Amino acid sequence: MTTLIHPTAVIHPSAQLDTTVQIGPYAVIGEHVKVGPQTKVGAHVVIDGWTEIGCDNQIFSGAVIGLEPQDLKYAGAESYVKIGDRNLIREYVTINRATAEQEVTQIGNDNLLMAYVHVGHNCLVENEVIIANAVALSGHVTLESRARISGVLGIHQFVHIGRLAMVGGMSRITRDVPPYMLIEGNPARIRSLNQVGLRRAGISEIANGEVQRSLKKAFRLLYRSGLTLNQALEQMAWLPEHELIQHLEHFLKQSQASGRRGLTPGRFGSLTH
Repeated sequence: MTTLIHPTAVIHPSAQLDTTVQIGPYAVIGEHVKVGPQTKVGAHVVIDGWTEIGCDNQIFSGAVIGLEPQDLKYAGAESYVKIGDRNLIREYVTINRATAEQEVTQIGNDNLLMAYVHVGHNCLVENEVIIANAVALSGHVTLESRARISGVLGIHQFVHIGRLAMVGGMSRITRDVPPYMLIEGNPARIRSLNQVGLRRAGISEIANGEVQRSLKKAFRLLYRSGLTLNQALEQMAWLPEHELIQHLEHFLKQSQASGRRGLTPGRFGSLTH
Protein backbone atom coordinates (compact mmCIF):
# COMPACT_ATOMS: atom_id res chain seq x y z
CA MET A 1 0.00 0.00 0.00
CA THR A 2 2.80 2.42 0.84
CA THR A 3 4.22 2.12 -2.68
CA LEU A 4 0.94 3.51 -4.11
CA ILE A 5 0.69 6.52 -1.77
CA HIS A 6 3.06 9.42 -2.25
CA PRO A 7 4.94 10.27 0.96
CA THR A 8 3.74 13.89 0.87
CA ALA A 9 0.04 12.91 0.86
CA VAL A 10 -1.89 13.65 4.06
CA ILE A 11 -4.35 10.85 4.87
CA HIS A 12 -6.45 10.67 8.02
CA PRO A 13 -5.89 7.36 9.86
CA SER A 14 -9.63 6.63 9.80
CA ALA A 15 -10.00 7.04 6.04
CA GLN A 16 -10.91 3.76 4.32
CA LEU A 17 -8.83 3.22 1.20
CA ASP A 18 -8.65 0.01 -0.77
CA THR A 19 -5.10 -1.32 -0.96
CA THR A 20 -5.04 -0.70 -4.71
CA VAL A 21 -5.86 3.03 -4.48
CA GLN A 22 -3.15 5.37 -5.78
CA ILE A 23 -2.66 8.75 -4.07
CA GLY A 24 -0.52 11.48 -5.65
CA PRO A 25 1.71 14.15 -4.14
CA TYR A 26 0.23 16.54 -1.58
CA ALA A 27 -3.27 15.06 -1.79
CA VAL A 28 -5.41 15.39 1.34
CA ILE A 29 -7.88 12.66 2.36
CA GLY A 30 -10.27 13.29 5.24
CA GLU A 31 -11.48 11.18 8.15
CA HIS A 32 -14.79 9.91 6.73
CA VAL A 33 -13.65 9.24 3.17
CA LYS A 34 -14.02 5.81 1.53
CA VAL A 35 -12.29 5.03 -1.77
CA GLY A 36 -12.74 1.82 -3.75
CA PRO A 37 -10.36 -0.40 -5.75
CA GLN A 38 -8.13 0.87 -8.56
CA THR A 39 -9.12 4.52 -8.11
CA LYS A 40 -6.35 7.03 -8.81
CA VAL A 41 -6.20 10.32 -6.91
CA GLY A 42 -3.93 12.94 -8.45
CA ALA A 43 -1.65 15.55 -7.01
CA HIS A 44 -3.10 18.24 -4.73
CA VAL A 45 -6.58 16.66 -4.72
CA VAL A 46 -8.66 17.28 -1.60
CA ILE A 47 -11.34 14.74 -0.61
CA ASP A 48 -13.12 15.41 2.65
CA GLY A 49 -16.48 15.10 4.38
CA TRP A 50 -18.60 11.97 4.22
CA THR A 51 -17.50 10.98 0.73
CA GLU A 52 -17.75 7.53 -0.87
CA ILE A 53 -15.96 6.84 -4.15
CA GLY A 54 -16.25 3.58 -6.06
CA CYS A 55 -13.78 1.69 -8.23
CA ASP A 56 -11.68 2.58 -11.28
CA ASN A 57 -12.19 6.33 -10.99
CA GLN A 58 -9.49 8.79 -12.00
CA ILE A 59 -9.43 12.11 -10.17
CA PHE A 60 -7.01 14.63 -11.66
CA SER A 61 -4.89 17.32 -10.06
CA GLY A 62 -6.53 19.99 -7.94
CA ALA A 63 -10.02 18.52 -7.74
CA VAL A 64 -11.89 19.22 -4.49
CA ILE A 65 -14.61 16.77 -3.44
CA GLY A 66 -16.90 16.55 -0.43
CA LEU A 67 -16.40 19.94 1.18
CA GLU A 68 -19.26 21.91 2.73
CA PRO A 69 -21.98 23.13 0.33
CA GLN A 70 -22.03 26.75 -0.77
CA ASP A 71 -25.41 27.15 0.88
CA LEU A 72 -26.12 29.50 3.78
CA LYS A 73 -28.68 27.00 5.10
CA TYR A 74 -25.94 24.48 5.82
CA ALA A 75 -25.59 23.99 9.58
CA GLY A 76 -22.97 21.26 9.85
CA ALA A 77 -25.20 18.27 9.00
CA GLU A 78 -23.77 14.87 8.16
CA SER A 79 -24.45 14.90 4.44
CA TYR A 80 -22.78 12.99 1.63
CA VAL A 81 -21.07 12.82 -1.72
CA LYS A 82 -21.41 9.43 -3.40
CA ILE A 83 -19.50 8.71 -6.60
CA GLY A 84 -19.85 5.47 -8.56
CA ASP A 85 -17.39 3.68 -10.83
CA ARG A 86 -15.18 4.51 -13.82
CA ASN A 87 -15.63 8.27 -13.70
CA LEU A 88 -13.07 10.74 -15.05
CA ILE A 89 -12.96 13.85 -12.87
CA ARG A 90 -10.59 16.31 -14.46
CA GLU A 91 -8.50 19.16 -13.11
CA TYR A 92 -10.01 21.54 -10.53
CA VAL A 93 -13.48 20.01 -10.54
CA THR A 94 -15.42 20.82 -7.36
CA ILE A 95 -18.19 18.57 -6.00
CA ASN A 96 -19.96 19.81 -2.86
CA ARG A 97 -21.77 17.58 -0.42
CA ALA A 98 -25.51 18.00 0.20
CA THR A 99 -27.07 20.54 2.54
CA ALA A 100 -29.36 18.72 4.97
CA GLU A 101 -28.88 15.69 7.22
CA GLN A 102 -28.48 12.40 5.29
CA GLU A 103 -28.96 14.06 1.89
CA VAL A 104 -26.65 13.19 -1.01
CA THR A 105 -24.85 14.77 -3.92
CA GLN A 106 -24.53 11.83 -6.29
CA ILE A 107 -22.42 11.01 -9.36
CA GLY A 108 -23.22 7.73 -11.11
CA ASN A 109 -20.97 5.64 -13.38
CA ASP A 110 -18.89 6.27 -16.50
CA ASN A 111 -19.17 10.05 -16.47
CA LEU A 112 -16.67 12.63 -17.73
CA LEU A 113 -16.45 15.91 -15.84
CA MET A 114 -13.98 18.15 -17.64
CA ALA A 115 -11.79 20.81 -16.04
CA TYR A 116 -13.32 23.44 -13.74
CA VAL A 117 -16.78 21.86 -13.60
CA HIS A 118 -18.69 22.70 -10.42
CA VAL A 119 -21.32 20.28 -9.09
CA GLY A 120 -23.37 22.02 -6.41
CA HIS A 121 -25.08 20.53 -3.38
CA ASN A 122 -27.81 17.91 -3.84
CA CYS A 123 -27.11 17.42 -7.54
CA LEU A 124 -27.65 14.09 -9.29
CA VAL A 125 -25.55 13.17 -12.31
CA GLU A 126 -26.67 9.78 -13.59
CA ASN A 127 -24.57 7.63 -15.97
CA GLU A 128 -22.47 8.25 -19.10
CA VAL A 129 -22.91 12.02 -18.88
CA ILE A 130 -20.32 14.34 -20.42
CA ILE A 131 -19.94 17.82 -18.93
CA ALA A 132 -17.49 20.07 -20.77
CA ASN A 133 -15.14 22.64 -19.28
CA ALA A 134 -16.24 25.41 -16.92
CA VAL A 135 -19.86 24.33 -16.44
CA ALA A 136 -21.55 25.31 -13.17
CA LEU A 137 -24.40 23.19 -11.78
CA SER A 138 -26.38 24.99 -9.09
CA GLY A 139 -27.97 23.08 -6.22
CA HIS A 140 -30.51 20.32 -6.84
CA VAL A 141 -29.74 19.96 -10.56
CA THR A 142 -30.42 16.56 -12.18
CA LEU A 143 -28.62 15.37 -15.32
CA GLU A 144 -30.13 12.18 -16.69
CA SER A 145 -28.05 9.48 -18.34
CA ARG A 146 -26.13 10.24 -21.54
CA ALA A 147 -26.87 13.96 -21.44
CA ARG A 148 -24.23 16.12 -23.12
CA ILE A 149 -23.46 19.53 -21.61
CA SER A 150 -21.22 21.81 -23.67
CA GLY A 151 -18.76 24.25 -22.13
CA VAL A 152 -18.89 27.56 -20.29
CA LEU A 153 -22.51 27.64 -19.16
CA GLY A 154 -24.61 27.75 -16.01
CA ILE A 155 -27.59 25.62 -15.00
CA HIS A 156 -30.11 27.11 -12.56
CA GLN A 157 -30.99 25.32 -9.33
CA PHE A 158 -33.69 22.61 -9.47
CA VAL A 159 -33.38 22.27 -13.27
CA HIS A 160 -33.60 18.77 -14.79
CA ILE A 161 -31.79 17.91 -18.04
CA GLY A 162 -33.31 14.88 -19.73
CA ARG A 163 -31.76 11.72 -21.07
CA LEU A 164 -29.72 12.11 -24.27
CA ALA A 165 -30.32 15.87 -24.35
CA MET A 166 -27.64 18.11 -25.85
CA VAL A 167 -26.99 21.57 -24.38
CA GLY A 168 -25.07 24.00 -26.58
CA GLY A 169 -22.09 25.94 -25.25
CA MET A 170 -22.43 29.27 -23.43
CA SER A 171 -26.18 28.79 -22.96
CA ARG A 172 -28.14 29.96 -19.91
CA ILE A 173 -30.33 27.09 -18.70
CA THR A 174 -33.09 28.19 -16.33
CA ARG A 175 -35.82 25.61 -17.05
CA ASP A 176 -36.08 21.87 -17.62
CA VAL A 177 -34.77 20.39 -20.87
CA PRO A 178 -36.82 17.38 -22.06
CA PRO A 179 -35.07 14.16 -23.07
CA TYR A 180 -33.65 13.79 -26.59
CA MET A 181 -33.75 17.53 -27.34
CA LEU A 182 -31.06 19.94 -28.53
CA ILE A 183 -31.05 23.31 -26.75
CA GLU A 184 -28.87 26.37 -27.01
CA GLY A 185 -28.87 30.15 -26.70
CA ASN A 186 -29.31 32.95 -24.21
CA PRO A 187 -32.16 32.85 -23.48
CA ALA A 188 -32.04 29.13 -24.21
CA ARG A 189 -34.54 27.59 -26.62
CA ILE A 190 -35.26 24.05 -27.81
CA ARG A 191 -34.03 23.93 -31.41
CA SER A 192 -34.54 20.35 -32.59
CA LEU A 193 -34.20 16.72 -31.67
CA ASN A 194 -30.68 15.70 -30.76
CA GLN A 195 -30.38 13.73 -33.99
CA VAL A 196 -26.64 13.08 -33.69
CA GLY A 197 -26.96 11.84 -30.12
CA LEU A 198 -29.87 9.57 -31.01
CA ARG A 199 -27.95 8.08 -33.91
CA ARG A 200 -24.85 7.48 -31.80
CA ALA A 201 -27.01 5.82 -29.16
CA GLY A 202 -28.44 3.44 -31.76
CA ILE A 203 -31.99 4.81 -31.45
CA SER A 204 -32.36 5.09 -35.24
CA GLU A 205 -31.96 1.32 -35.52
CA ILE A 206 -34.67 0.35 -33.02
CA ALA A 207 -37.76 -1.21 -34.64
CA ASN A 208 -36.55 -0.23 -38.11
CA GLY A 209 -36.47 3.44 -37.16
CA GLU A 210 -40.03 3.56 -35.83
CA VAL A 211 -38.95 4.90 -32.42
CA GLN A 212 -36.97 7.77 -33.92
CA ARG A 213 -39.86 8.62 -36.23
CA SER A 214 -42.13 8.69 -33.18
CA LEU A 215 -39.74 11.03 -31.37
CA LYS A 216 -39.80 13.34 -34.40
CA LYS A 217 -43.61 13.37 -34.27
CA ALA A 218 -43.48 14.12 -30.55
CA PHE A 219 -41.10 17.01 -31.19
CA ARG A 220 -43.41 18.49 -33.81
CA LEU A 221 -46.41 18.18 -31.49
CA LEU A 222 -44.55 19.89 -28.67
CA TYR A 223 -42.71 22.63 -30.54
CA ARG A 224 -44.20 23.13 -34.00
CA SER A 225 -47.95 22.53 -33.72
CA GLY A 226 -49.04 25.45 -31.55
CA LEU A 227 -50.75 23.03 -29.16
CA THR A 228 -50.67 23.47 -25.42
CA LEU A 229 -48.66 20.96 -23.43
CA ASN A 230 -51.76 19.06 -22.34
CA GLN A 231 -53.06 18.93 -25.91
CA ALA A 232 -49.69 17.70 -27.17
CA LEU A 233 -49.60 15.00 -24.48
CA GLU A 234 -53.07 13.83 -25.54
CA GLN A 235 -51.85 13.46 -29.12
CA MET A 236 -48.64 11.73 -28.01
CA ALA A 237 -50.74 9.05 -26.32
CA TRP A 238 -51.46 7.72 -29.84
CA LEU A 239 -47.79 7.17 -30.64
CA PRO A 240 -46.45 3.58 -30.60
CA GLU A 241 -45.66 2.39 -27.11
CA HIS A 242 -41.96 2.35 -26.32
CA GLU A 243 -39.92 3.04 -23.19
CA LEU A 244 -38.29 6.14 -24.74
CA ILE A 245 -41.66 7.70 -25.58
CA GLN A 246 -43.02 6.84 -22.15
CA HIS A 247 -39.97 8.39 -20.51
CA LEU A 248 -40.47 11.62 -22.48
CA GLU A 249 -44.14 11.79 -21.49
CA HIS A 250 -43.29 11.13 -17.83
CA PHE A 251 -40.60 13.84 -17.86
CA LEU A 252 -42.98 16.41 -19.35
CA LYS A 253 -45.64 15.69 -16.75
CA GLN A 254 -43.19 15.75 -13.85
CA SER A 255 -41.75 19.06 -15.03
CA GLN A 256 -45.04 20.69 -14.10
CA ALA A 257 -44.86 19.32 -10.56
CA SER A 258 -44.24 21.48 -7.51
CA GLY A 259 -40.62 22.51 -7.03
CA ARG A 260 -39.66 22.17 -10.70
CA ARG A 261 -39.03 25.18 -12.91
CA GLY A 262 -41.18 24.31 -15.92
CA LEU A 263 -40.12 23.53 -19.47
CA THR A 264 -37.77 25.45 -21.73
CA PRO A 265 -39.78 26.94 -24.63
CA GLY A 266 -39.12 26.26 -28.27
CA ARG A 267 -38.12 28.76 -30.92
CA PHE A 268 -41.71 29.78 -31.58
CA GLY A 269 -43.08 30.11 -28.06
CA SER A 270 -43.59 28.38 -24.76
CA LEU A 271 -45.36 25.21 -23.75
CA THR A 272 -48.28 25.90 -21.44
CA HIS A 273 -51.03 23.89 -19.80
